[in-house]
Amino acid sequence: MDTSSFFRLDGKVALVTGGSRGIGKMIAAGFIAQGAKVYISSRKAPACEETAAALGPNCIPLPMDVSTVDGCKALAAAMAEREPQLDILVNNAGAAWGVPFEDFPESGWDKVMDLNVKSPFFLTQALHGLLKTKASHDAPSKVINITSIDGLRLNPWETYSYHASKAALIYLTKRMAARLIQDGIIVNSLAPGAFASEMNRAARDHGDEVAKRIPMRRIGTPEDMAGAAIFLASRASDYVVGDTLVVDGGLVNASLGTSIDA
Repeated sequence: MDTSSFFRLDGKVALVTGGSRGIGKMIAAGFIAQGAKVYISSRKAPACEETAAALGPNCIPLPMDVSTVDGCKALAAAMAEREPQLDILVNNAGAAWGVPFEDFPESGWDKVMDLNVKSPFFLTQALHGLLKTKASHDAPSKVINITSIDGLRLNPWETYSYHASKAALIYLTKRMAARLIQDGIIVNSLAPGAFASEMNRAARDHGDEVAKRIPMRRIGTPEDMAGAAIFLASRASDYVVGDTLVVDGGLVNASLGTSIDA
């Protein structure tokens, strides 16, 4: 058995939404380091172009707003104009909204649910043909939905639609996996914990304080995120289907509850 190339992505074509910054950029950089050609997409064209320039010639900017079904279809059409197949799709674009219960607005519900749940489904649907092109049960294509530990446990903030959306996407991952495995497409989810990003400003701006509550006693690094994503994108995970890989330094699965003993 030769496992030396299990994590290589040579010749693979990937698309990472929300790829211009934060977790998406970490994942894109990891894929490129393993030999993939990576398209990154986000709403802001200058941010996409700046990140692509920083990550090198194997990173191609493809700006698009995937918060609507039309935007998802437009991104899929743009990919089809450039590539005959898509081997890896990372549904990473997302939003959060935190407002007290009494004041939480419908707009904050709809924006988050649309981008975090609806868009991953309809973008994958729109890219189904490209994902199937070279997919087989021996060499599957991969879809990775970026969920969150907030879909598995509560955080201290009143982010009602965010919690609901990430829990929904974790279960949607299972349902999509059950259908798409028929076409040689594996769907899994990756649930990050505390990584410094615009979405997680607490980790970004107060990392040392946040680290005190994490069993690993540190926040996640770009290498931690890249490693998990490379595993799910590579040959190494070809027999992992419909699962959620938690990458959080032990916060969900290795935190001890508060004792209530007298």
